[in-house]
Amino acid sequence: MPFIKIYIHVVFSTRNRIPYFNTSELKIKVWKHIKKNANEKGIFLDMVNGYSDHCHCLISLSSNQNIEKVVQLLKGESSHWINKNQLTQEKFAWQDEYFAVSVSESMVESVRNYIKNQENHHRKKSFIEEYQEFIEKYNFK
Repeated sequence: MPFIKIYIHVVFSTRNRIPYFNTSELKIKVWKHIKKNANEKGIFLDMVNGYSDHCHCLISLSSNQNIEKVVQLLKGESSHWINKNQLTQEKFAWQDEYFAVSVSESMVESVRNYIKNQENHHRKKSFIEEYQEFIEKYNFK
């Protein structure tokens, strides 16, 4: 059995950045469901949290997983579940694109704290500002 620890910080937003998750109750319900679904699908989801219009996940890939498939499973199933349970007034969808960056072992705790503190973080900074920071910090062009 291979021993693998590859951490990835994934961020994806709601379609058109609509702030669907506008209550703490709804956010908690959705994040818990994403965590439960990931576990059922054999995806190691270390941390999940977000804000009204986006989601952060810290995942660790196993030897038979790739980022595209894991993100597709998380986003696709959660969209289906949100719509099936009519958790939003209009049809819910995630945007197609997402960010995914590797996280070194020495930075895992820092990323966990960043994800955990999304509410406080976004009192000071909008998702657009955060988005721009990701683009610049990770040299996405």
